[in-house]
Amino acid sequence: MNPDENRQGWAERSGEFSPAYYAEIGPNEVSDTLAEVFDHYVPQDAAVLEIGCSSGRHLERLRAEGYENLTGIDINEESFEVMAEYFPPLARTGTFHTGAIEELVPEMDDGQFDVIFSVETLQHVHPENEWVFEELVRVTDDLLITAENEGNSPERGRPDSSVSYVHDEFPLYHRDWNEVFSALGLAQLLREPGKRDTVRVFRTV
Repeated sequence: MNPDENRQGWAERSGEFSPAYYAEIGPNEVSDTLAEVFDHYVPQDAAVLEIGCSSGRHLERLRAEGYENLTGIDINEESFEVMAEYFPPLARTGTFHTGAIEELVPEMDDGQFDVIFSVETLQHVHPENEWVFEELVRVTDDLLITAENEGNSPERGRPDSSVSYVHDEFPLYHRDWNEVFSALGLAQLLREPGKRDTVRVFRTV
């Protein structure tokens, strides 16, 4: 699967793993962990960006905790229609952009956001587009948080390969996120494994 096919698959996603699918599930264990991390590290007036926010279930949890300066980007244009239905206060108060992270993030200013986070999104970035990780570091003024699948379930994150396919349908690229972002100048503050995803908190140095 080439980068364009990879992006198109997510832009047109319906059914399982679509914006409506995640909206119906709502905030989950990862949302809870993010809320705890934010409570410890992040002031409520921080400028926050979620990469691949889908219909906004994690941002909605942060909004409920008192965070108001929330921005999200997602490649699937249905994300924000679904958000308006399921999480209307977030849709009204947040700032949202439709497009690929490879297109949107390079247009952002240095240090534009105090915190950038991603939940099960960076793991789908095609190897040819790994340059975008450096762009995320550039745009982050303080913290970068990853919540990616690192092999916490039997079917994912196999250590003997660099990629696996979810339901033989779309790729999940296996990366050592500490290695990736440490090489780009960030320092890991926290690693919290969960049932499905591992949350890592990095700080600019």
